Amino acid sequence: MTSLVTAGARSRAFMTPYAFLLPALVVTAAVILFPVLQTAWMSLHDFVLFRPRDVPFIGLGNFERMWNDEVFWISLGHSFLWIALVVGFQFLLGLGAALLLNQSFWWRGLARSLVVVPWALPSVIIGLMWTWMYDFNVGVINDGLIRLGLISEPVAWLARPDTAFYAVIVALIWQGFPFFAVVVLAGLQTIPAELYEAAEIDGASRFQKLVYVTLPSISEVIATALLLRTIWVANSLDVILVMTGGGPGYATHTLPLYAFLKAYSGMEFGYGAALALVLTALLLVVVFVYVRRVAREIGR
Repeated sequence: MTSLVTAGARSRAFMTPYAFLLPALVVTAAVILFPVLQTAWMSLHDFVLFRPRDVPFIGLGNFERMWNDEVFWISLGHSFLWIALVVGFQFLLGLGAALLLNQSFWWRGLARSLVVVPWALPSVIIGLMWTWMYDFNVGVINDGLIRLGLISEPVAWLARPDTAFYAVIVALIWQGFPFFAVVVLAGLQTIPAELYEAAEIDGASRFQKLVYVTLPSISEVIATALLLRTIWVANSLDVILVMTGGGPGYATHTLPLYAFLKAYSGMEFGYGAALALVLTALLLVVVFVYVRRVAREIGR
């Protein structure tokens, strides 16, 4: 009898964590797993919204079409460049801002509040604001550059294929760098002062303390922030949609924007779902690399 009671107690102890996790798993399955499975199903069909009753199964036909789709390759190339430039410059600006905000000065509290403003603004507001700043006739950017003598006449930043993509990138860099500033600043405040004191005793310069003390101490914080921001930037399309709509031509097309336009403008939900799955697969590779890195660090 005692053994049965002990076995029952062990069984309840074993099942208790899973019982607590069950509601979260159910919600996750309903909110994430089901839409993913539905997207996978649509990607295997010629699902066009204006003929919802005629949805033939085409297997990998959408992916074969994608392989021969020039706009897909343009959008994919833009996506890699978009992520690299936006995340890279956001990190550099955020790191610089965090290092400054970690110093002692009398208006530091106000500065820490103001630096969050771009991050707090809705993406639609960001897009409209920068569209007005880039305006050919009354934009403050053209006016400022002309006054400084850097250009002789106004530039249609968002209407030229050679400048539109980078103009949108500047807007998103401005919007997103506060995320890195806040996260890195939080990491900086966890570094023991003794490490800097020891570095000063060894005669380390300010740059050497940054390279050999600061950055290694917050490397995990930086890695996590880079992963999160890479995922968010890779999926972002709202600022591009507001500022250029993907144009001129395909100059500002990225993969999520192309999938969105195919699904909601072209009504080709099957092809749009296939494009979205490719983006998901690429992001899963990034997450897998990060998880492997964390696992190696834990295993040391």
